[in-house]
Amino acid sequence: MDILIMLPVVLFVFVLGASVGSFLNVVVYRLPAGLSLLFPPSRCPQCLNRLKAYDNVPVFGWLWLRGRCRYCRNAIAVRYPLVEAATGILFLLVFLKFGSIGETLGYWQTLGYCAFLSWLLALSLIDLDTMTLPNSLTQSGLLAGLVFKGAIGFLTANNLAGSINQVMSGIVGAVLGIWLFDAIIVVGSIVFGQAAMGGGDAKLAAMMGAWLGWKYLLLAGFLACALGSFVGGGAIALGLLNRRQPMPFGPFLALGAGLTVFFGQDILATYLQLFFPLI
Repeated sequence: MDILIMLPVVLFVFVLGASVGSFLNVVVYRLPAGLSLLFPPSRCPQCLNRLKAYDNVPVFGWLWLRGRCRYCRNAIAVRYPLVEAATGILFLLVFLKFGSIGETLGYWQTLGYCAFLSWLLALSLIDLDTMTLPNSLTQSGLLAGLVFKGAIGFLTANNLAGSINQVMSGIVGAVLGIWLFDAIIVVGSIVFGQAAMGGGDAKLAAMMGAWLGWKYLLLAGFLACALGSFVGGGAIALGLLNRRQPMPFGPFLALGAGLTVFFGQDILATYLQLFFPLI
């Protein structure tokens, strides 16, 4: 693609992602509190003054205000522009990864995986804040994943059978996800005498299975467990956590799923080539 055409497209994708990130900030703050996502419009949580439209410009609004409310001058958390920028970068990476894979298929893959990563980011931040994973997000994400699988199956095979086959793959992945992590919860409770993870993690795994299918769910789960063990073990060794202190696992599941979206096919192909070269 010509660079003169590519630059405006890249800028548009990043701005779109940053705008979605701005909405994710609203979801992360309001959903656990049981507040409406739409009303009232964005306002300062301290003085409750409604923000101006130009104050809500993703990333740049925070910079323009120098990280403080225009009215009460209380600090605005730096996490807000960081989430907006991170979402913009994620959208851009998805576009660069999938946007060139055929016109229609690439379009739907880009749209779908941007939505999936947005769900994962919102769930990760809520889990970090509250140690919970809201059912409303995991359940809606699971249904969206099945719709995505059906659409991709139809576009790939160009018939209804391909769509049904992909939806079944998503259903199997969802069932495997919730069964596998429920089993981990039960075994962990017996071995360690306390819950190894929360019930919301199993529901998040089911959502991931709906989007990724059973094979890539297993890869994402393995990556999540490896990353969680490494970070958790390091935190315990440094005295930042004790062995009985709970640690949110949702962000590790989300990170494993995100890595699988971008690198899953290559990782799985390398694994099969190394250990099953004759298959």
